[in-house]
Amino acid sequence: MRQYEPSGSTAQDITEVLLPGPVAPEGLVVRRRSLDPPGPGRVTLRMEATGVSFAEQQMRRDKYFDQPPYPFVPGYDLVGTVTRVGPGADPAMVGHRYAALTKVGAWSSHVDLPAAALVPVPEGIDPGAAEALVVNGVTAHRMLHRLARVRPGDTVLVHGANGGIGSLLVQLARHVGATVIGTASARNAEAVRALGALPLDYRAPDLPGRVRALAPGGVNAVFDHVGGAGLTDSFRLLARGGTLVSYGTAATRDVDGDAMLPVLLLFARLLWWNALPNGRGAHFFNLWSGHRRATDFRRRFARDLGEVLSLHAEGVLIPPVAARVPLSEAASALALAESGTVVGKVLLVPDHP
Repeated sequence: MRQYEPSGSTAQDITEVLLPGPVAPEGLVVRRRSLDPPGPGRVTLRMEATGVSFAEQQMRRDKYFDQPPYPFVPGYDLVGTVTRVGPGADPAMVGHRYAALTKVGAWSSHVDLPAAALVPVPEGIDPGAAEALVVNGVTAHRMLHRLARVRPGDTVLVHGANGGIGSLLVQLARHVGATVIGTASARNAEAVRALGALPLDYRAPDLPGRVRALAPGGVNAVFDHVGGAGLTDSFRLLARGGTLVSYGTAATRDVDGDAMLPVLLLFARLLWWNALPNGRGAHFFNLWSGHRRATDFRRRFARDLGEVLSLHAEGVLIPPVAARVPLSEAASALALAESGTVVGKVLLVPDHP
């Protein structure tokens, strides 16, 4: 039987990982501090799993749009159990598991959050699997169904099909009834094939030609997290009526200079392509855009995450977890995520389960 801390008025010692500035992964700082009791409408969530994402990779380079000033605690999302509630929050939440989207702050043993921002995680779902679906699952689901509108019989191209989002895109597209071509490194070809995609080595000569050999008429959708010069190839591979969904600029991660310039250039390119009379669409996906009010964002996010968790419970969507690393070893987890060698998502978990 789980043991839970009762709501109370005393501060609590917690462990968290601090990003002190633009540093290499080994420059992360693990520290202890006190966490005050939750205030009105807020709760304390004990972290059971949090993710290592591309956002943190950019933040340590000071290249993520709208990141807070250093020092700060990174961590885009988490899954955990409520241990304390503040005035006005439902005491019945204590002892139950929830997911939360934080953008920063989740790399901590305990996190103070608004109760309204939490999404229930059904009983029986592993917290690590749920965590791997919080951002990645909702992102993949929205891009495939809301932007690209993939249908049975379509052929889609997923770049980085071994990644946290790419692997879920493959599964969702196959569930719809689409044929999937997935790029990855040669070492991950069998993992991509096991997901149900036709694997292609992204380093292979004339990659666009190899895609055309598999889809002579073009593909109906391309999901591209790489950006850079290869984005033009992604657009040219579209069939008439097809859709390019860009959701990252991984190609410029290690490029020095203005962090926003590659993004602005990408936006300009997408706008230009959409202005052309070619019957193809190009979009940039941002999880946070399209909502005028925080309540709207939370409602839609809870709806979409609920659908994704249901697909997982049904066995349709299985998020690959590359590793579960103790919170105090966040430096090695970040280095692993940046290595490009893993299949799925790298997770941080409590040091003492």
